[in-house]
Amino acid sequence: MRLVSRYIIKELILPFIYSLMVIVMMLFINFFLRAIDRFLGKGLNIFTILEYLFLNLAWILALAVPMAVLIATLMAFGRLSEDNEINAMRASGIGFTSILRPALLFGLFVCLSLTYFNNYVLPEMNFFARLLQGDIHKKRPGLDIEPGHFINNLPDYSMIIRQDNDGLMEDVRIFSKENKEIQTSIYSKTGELKTLDDAIILMLYDGEIHELKLDDYSNYRRINFERHKIIIPADDLMLARRDTSNRSDREMTIPMMLDKQANYKQRSERVKERIGRSIKKVIGDSLVPPTLAAAELVMEDYRATVLNDTSLVPAEQRRKERRLKSLERQINNEYRLIQNYQKNQNKYWVEIHKKFSLPVACILFVLVGAPLGTLTRKGGFMMAISMGFGFFLVYYIFLIGGEEMADRNRVSPLIGMWTPNVILLVIGIYLTLNTVRERAPLQFRWPWQKTKAEGASIESR
Repeated sequence: MRLVSRYIIKELILPFIYSLMVIVMMLFINFFLRAIDRFLGKGLNIFTILEYLFLNLAWILALAVPMAVLIATLMAFGRLSEDNEINAMRASGIGFTSILRPALLFGLFVCLSLTYFNNYVLPEMNFFARLLQGDIHKKRPGLDIEPGHFINNLPDYSMIIRQDNDGLMEDVRIFSKENKEIQTSIYSKTGELKTLDDAIILMLYDGEIHELKLDDYSNYRRINFERHKIIIPADDLMLARRDTSNRSDREMTIPMMLDKQANYKQRSERVKERIGRSIKKVIGDSLVPPTLAAAELVMEDYRATVLNDTSLVPAEQRRKERRLKSLERQINNEYRLIQNYQKNQNKYWVEIHKKFSLPVACILFVLVGAPLGTLTRKGGFMMAISMGFGFFLVYYIFLIGGEEMADRNRVSPLIGMWTPNVILLVIGIYLTLNTVRERAPLQFRWPWQKTKAEGASIESR
């Protein structure tokens, strides 16, 4: 039995290496063609370009390994079935589950190796690739803005926009950060981004600035403006990109992401405490509403109570109405911050699950590929890559869809990142059970086959 196990693993290793090289080459060429514009006109030396390309090989390798496992399994079991070696093993008393066991061990080894790679090697290479990309952009400093996503790499601000119409940003919201004394929120209907040699200028139009002193919540100021300019030094922006503490979720190990989640949870708790103190000061109720909609209902009830209170003089009613409007603006900004913190927490959970779900797919691809290869009885590379690409494409669409829905809080990160694996597991078990029982998983009865069967039945009568 050990001889059979070594033989099957040997049959898997060479197709795996060959498939991995081909897939990596295909993905690398595609990436290189898309990234070549970043190098043109920069005057970079060849070593810098090679370093940048090498660092980006990490995510290409993480994506290529599961697909290579699937193709290698299809090739190996397809060849064994085509040469009737699997039939010979079965005739000698070796069951299909025993034949499948060494392939699953191979998948487990690849799974553990890829898990280590995704947790320790991939984040570092992604991080240094981003730093090098910042160096490449240094001659032309700029800012990549994606509508609907927070931009946190500014030195003093976090910013989000709703839409970008050929350089004209709409519904611009900017929040100050790392300020222990004053919380500043800026909102403008439109804005523009201008780039100079040594600075980035944000021009905001038709908006308002809200300033709240954190040690005295009664000290609140609102400023309306028709035009407001924010100057961001390019040197500071570049330094922020090189700060080792400023990492995205794909540049972090699991302990780093767990620390970030704890930090965002603490921030959310502090914001809820501020909401509770503000509501108690204005309304007198210390209960913190769970959502913005619930808080708006509480404030509307209080407004109705104030307006219907005949014991209050008009001046007192107007004063309470002003305080309530100020509270509404503050509550709106505070709950937006909580929503942003929750979204960031969810983003880290998605990435944590992804670091495990993709490696586990290597084992499941063995479970799917072995019976499929046995069924097709074709061990050629073209047949394997055609079937493998189809299966992996469907899997990857489900994976990306689950990740997107989890990032938008439509589903939990657990469901979003593990549903494709569950589907693979069900398919793999179904195919394996039918292969063990030596019957086709899917039986089609074509019309001409049915006619022939009926004719044979009549003749037998």
